[in-house]
Amino acid sequence: MILRADARMLPLCSESVDCIVTSPPYWGLRDYGIEGQLGLEASPEGYVAAMVAVFRECWRALKPSGTCWLNLGDSYATGAGKVGDCPGGGEQGERWKQYGPARMQVPDGKNPKAGIPTYQPNRMPIAGFKPKDLVGIPWRVAFALQGDGWWLRSEIIWAKPNPMPESVRDRPTRSHEYVFLLTKNERYYYDADAISEPLATNPKENYPARARVTGRGTQGAAVARGNDRDKSGGFPPRRKSGNKERKIASGKGDRSRINTHLGSSIPWEDTTGRRNRRSVWNIATKPFPGAHFAVMPERLAALCVLAGAPHGGLVLDPFAGAGTVGFVAARYGRRFVGCDLKMDYCRMAAGRIAPHEEQATML
Repeated sequence: MILRADARMLPLCSESVDCIVTSPPYWGLRDYGIEGQLGLEASPEGYVAAMVAVFRECWRALKPSGTCWLNLGDSYATGAGKVGDCPGGGEQGERWKQYGPARMQVPDGKNPKAGIPTYQPNRMPIAGFKPKDLVGIPWRVAFALQGDGWWLRSEIIWAKPNPMPESVRDRPTRSHEYVFLLTKNERYYYDADAISEPLATNPKENYPARARVTGRGTQGAAVARGNDRDKSGGFPPRRKSGNKERKIASGKGDRSRINTHLGSSIPWEDTTGRRNRRSVWNIATKPFPGAHFAVMPERLAALCVLAGAPHGGLVLDPFAGAGTVGFVAARYGRRFVGCDLKMDYCRMAAGRIAPHEEQATML
């Protein structure tokens, strides 16, 4: 379902959403040409305050067991290209033309009117920032949300093997963004198996079909741990703790130890050849034929949806844009509701999701 709605006033029942996956407009990056849009606040503090307000509403809609996956990119305290019809960004463009870069200076207490006024988005001068400063928007937002009550559980690096080229020669080209995993509680729904990744090497391949296992006792004496074991049939199943599942009689075992822990002193034997997904996700960006500027890669959305929402659960994107999260949610058997202020994006998202979801209607 696609709704034309403001993310600050979600038309959803409280605690109805299983998982939120979203990428809000980045601060000062572009003008989407619609009244009430986020991202063109006059200062980083204004943007952070706006994001806190948005995610308070998300908190209301999210179930106590839910997760929120927030994708944000950073920006610099200098011009970042054209915004709207102005080369310097919004209303600041005319002042940029009038004063020129030579007059750009940060106001101070002695001369607060020096240079260009400070109410332009993502442009110099910004109080508290020097030219070329990395603003640190993602972490400012993350810490503000943490202070507002969210559990900040993980920061995931979205590493782009095909980043946007930059003309800078005095710093590395930026090739990553952040995805923050936020929750309402200490315990929550998270399906680690759904997004597990292959091990670099499969332990099974390192063992022969038959192997003799011996070891050393506590006094250094050789201890036989059985005759040849036939591994050609695979390994026994293991528990989620990593311990091998095996039947052990109750009571005392060897050396008078109580056999109350299944797998005690038993080496871990992996049966899947997979591991818990790590916090750096290498995912290439892909072009989108629609008119939307920045589209989340389907693979990135899929990892968040699969880990954060059970099958049949409800996924929310309060900044639906081109509908990537909804498209992915429908493909993997999750329900979806997306919101966007711009009607063109609502139409685009609904059309993209419709072939995969019978309920993909636009209200």
